[in-house]
Amino acid sequence: MRILLGAVTAVALLAAPVPATAAAPSCLDTSVAPTTEQSRLGPQPAEIIRRAGLTSFGDRFPAALCGTRSPAELTALVTDWGTALWSAAVNRSQGRRPTTDPAPLAALDDRPLYWTRLTMARQLRQFHATAGTVSAFEDASRGLVDNAFSSTGIPKIFVSGFDPFGLDHDPRTANPSGAAALALNGRRITLRGGGQAEVRAVVLPVRYADFDADIVERAFGPRIAQAALISSVSQGYPGEFTLEGFNGRARSADPFPDNEGALSGGTYSSPVVAPGMGPGAEFIPGTLPTAAMVTAAGPYPVRVNNVVVEIPAGGTSPVYRENGPTQGSRAVQGGGGGYLSNEVAYRSNRLRVALGSAIPGGHLHTPVLTGLPDDDTLVTGPEFERTEAAIVGQVVEVFRTIS
Repeated sequence: MRILLGAVTAVALLAAPVPATAAAPSCLDTSVAPTTEQSRLGPQPAEIIRRAGLTSFGDRFPAALCGTRSPAELTALVTDWGTALWSAAVNRSQGRRPTTDPAPLAALDDRPLYWTRLTMARQLRQFHATAGTVSAFEDASRGLVDNAFSSTGIPKIFVSGFDPFGLDHDPRTANPSGAAALALNGRRITLRGGGQAEVRAVVLPVRYADFDADIVERAFGPRIAQAALISSVSQGYPGEFTLEGFNGRARSADPFPDNEGALSGGTYSSPVVAPGMGPGAEFIPGTLPTAAMVTAAGPYPVRVNNVVVEIPAGGTSPVYRENGPTQGSRAVQGGGGGYLSNEVAYRSNRLRVALGSAIPGGHLHTPVLTGLPDDDTLVTGPEFERTEAAIVGQVVEVFRTIS
């Protein structure tokens, strides 16, 4: 039992009324500068949070922080609140958390979780929380805590999605991989060949520092032994799904930054390996049942992408290959490029191999989510919502093809 707040208590506090003009509690230092990611909080994110019915989290979290009496209580509290936020986002996605807002966002919209988490992370920063406390909140609010498989006798699938990214261009941006993770988490899906499978999911940050701190390994490690299949999912190319044939060890996406504006230090001509990365091959092949997955029903084609970029053995310059790497080469890009979408698949499958697991594993890229209104004062629109629903629905169909 938690010393100060259990999850039930956190939920009860969220249901209590709060004054419309409530001031920030005195224990928060509002002079603390936000992170680059937090600095994007503004009117559009606030509207997204409000129309999803999640405003109460940011309204009530500061007072709860100010009531803690020890580091242990603080860790317990942020874990409870992070778990409550994750549960609220999953329930909203799956139609179990209606909102009274007169213009609610579509249930599948992944952005409310992202912006609400970021609001609470900014409050933790103003509370001068330690890195460990912030990490505990992040893990809980992303599905890494209290999210174990619960079924027996049926296959289990573990997937990861991502936060929105590219937000400097448009803060309204969403990520269908995160939407799919929320829509799938905890569900039993009916497999095309009969029977059911249980799915568990997490939503990962688009930040190099979190990958360097092993968030992928923390997410996938405890689930591999129970899973029948693991797959990372990210947003990829316009108009199609792709199943990546190979994932590379390198980072090479600079000058494209992560959500904190950080660069990897690796470029196309000079790739690098993430600091602290464990031993592994330059390229790891995906082992998903691609022959079945490419037949998944939906409006988009599903194809296998075996493209890589490598520096051949004895060479010094990158070479584009359409059919996978050659022996002895050095990785520049996998099928997902040299960014974090490639790295999540490399890390999760490097871990799978290291643990001696023979289960299938790999990476699925979704189509790019389009359809936001040209008027940037509008945070959603019919075409955007239809497109996100179509992509998420076909992600489910891809995983229904497993036997």
